[in-house]
Amino acid sequence: MTQNGDDATLVRRPGIPDFRLSPDQPEPAPPQDPQADEPPQELPLDRNQAILEAAKQVGAVLKRKGHLFALAGSVAAYAHGGEKNLQHDVDFAIRPEDADAVAATLREAGLTVYSPPEDWLIKATCFGQPVDIIFELAHQPVGADMLERAEEVSVDSVRMPVLAPTDLLWSLIAAFSEHHCDFGAALPIARALREKVDWERVRRECGDAPMPAAFFFLLERLNVI
Repeated sequence: MTQNGDDATLVRRPGIPDFRLSPDQPEPAPPQDPQADEPPQELPLDRNQAILEAAKQVGAVLKRKGHLFALAGSVAAYAHGGEKNLQHDVDFAIRPEDADAVAATLREAGLTVYSPPEDWLIKATCFGQPVDIIFELAHQPVGADMLERAEEVSVDSVRMPVLAPTDLLWSLIAAFSEHHCDFGAALPIARALREKVDWERVRRECGDAPMPAAFFFLLERLNVI
């Protein structure tokens, strides 16, 4: 994962800047504002808060439609008590067979949704923030059992299913490989959630893969586990 490179982004106030109307919806008439000729006021919005707002909006839409899903990634770690130092996007986990239905729901809500070259996720945009809808974690399809283990947690005042801490840490550590081994992103999450994680299960499910084994060695030397 990549850490945030920007400290802030600009949004217009009021309004939802990145929700786009579906093709069959007419463009709303502009409000009658006596100061319409003046340039709109712009205020800086902290990038972390923008990511949280995107997570809340997308989570609320998926929950309202009854989809089986769970918040994942750095926002899930924050929801479980981790640092509010969010990474560059919002992650949600869904089953592979639900991808088309979830994409349709997000489009109906007015979000732009598209399929990237990678075949294990779809992408959307909300509040100017990228949203990854993932149906494969650590090279394994997301199953109903993992989503059913998700815990309903308040995410900045909006309750939604969030990956259980053990599943969350497994999804981060098991994904390490020679081409992706950003220990620096996972270490603060492991520190923050260490008392909530079944580390023996994570270690067992990671097997003898060398990069996860190296991360476990680091956790032991730092007395995290």
